[in-house]
Amino acid sequence: MWPFIKKEFLHIFRDYRSMLILFGMPVVQVLLFGFAITTDINDAKIAILDHSKDPVTRELTQKFLSSGYFILEQNLHSNNQIEDAFRKGEIKEVVVFENRFAEKLKKEGRADMQILLDASEPNTASMLNAYSEGIVNTFGMQQLKAANKIPLSITTESLMLYNPELKSVYMFVPGVITVLLMLVSAMMTSISITREKETGTMEALLVSPLKPLQIILGKVSPYVLLSFINLLVILLLARFVFSMPVQGNYALLLAESVLFIVMSLALGILISTVSKTQQQAMLLSMFALMLPTILLSGFIFPIENMPVILQWLSHLMPSKWFIIIIKNIMLKGVGITYFWKETLIILFLTLFFIGMSVKKFKVRLE
Repeated sequence: MWPFIKKEFLHIFRDYRSMLILFGMPVVQVLLFGFAITTDINDAKIAILDHSKDPVTRELTQKFLSSGYFILEQNLHSNNQIEDAFRKGEIKEVVVFENRFAEKLKKEGRADMQILLDASEPNTASMLNAYSEGIVNTFGMQQLKAANKIPLSITTESLMLYNPELKSVYMFVPGVITVLLMLVSAMMTSISITREKETGTMEALLVSPLKPLQIILGKVSPYVLLSFINLLVILLLARFVFSMPVQGNYALLLAESVLFIVMSLALGILISTVSKTQQQAMLLSMFALMLPTILLSGFIFPIENMPVILQWLSHLMPSKWFIIIIKNIMLKGVGITYFWKETLIILFLTLFFIGMSVKKFKVRLE
């Protein structure tokens, strides 16, 4: 019995893939879940539009920035800049102080301010609104105490942009589209090619007159069409079942989605070149793509709240850039001028994955 057990241990230790699954995956999952999953919000980027520019508004602004929840990204000078600031996706909140804020607070005992929030991420918007109102209420109590019980009131009006009713479906639908397209496209392609290896037909393809690029394109083409049909089904369900709006251009949305599908398929081919069996390809697709796609893409958990190293790793996630694109099109209704950088990143990743896949095939041919 002992020699048999010893043989099994040696067999496991010699298979680095098994060792990686046994010991590497649990460590990675614990670290990802421990650091990425957090409901706390820190350093949310905000903009200030101060029509008054008096000592009271400056002091209240400082209260916002010293709270640890917010960092000042931009000082706005007019109401016309608000919409553009939100569309660029750089800020989560705009705080607007009315004109003669301190004067009204002193003479009338009341002053008004407005809090505008990007509600395309409803959970984040709700929390930021709660933080903001808490800061304003605390400041108001301090002012009331300093005024020797003279009645004072700072009234805040909150306005949720792009998702006034704070529907969670507005956040989940873009994320679900991204996750499904990524996983289904990459997994099906990787399994398809490893199946060729297992059945022995891949060797016949490699010695055929077909070039590696032609083999890759031939394997990808059917899945581009099938994934596109899958995308249309998802969009129809989102529109007619969940009443998810599409504020932007449908053609642009479909074009960006096709680019993401091709990128996912190219990634699936790359996974297949390092996998010997369909089981390995499926495990790599599930564990190497699903968890990072969900945790590090900003789909559910804000990236800015994560440790710096995870924020850098999130830049390598294609899903992060596609979620930014699809939210801009569906919820904000903006054009490619607002997300051309994200589009170029996905295009670069597509070419990179295709190039690496072709190289791997050439190595096998040699």
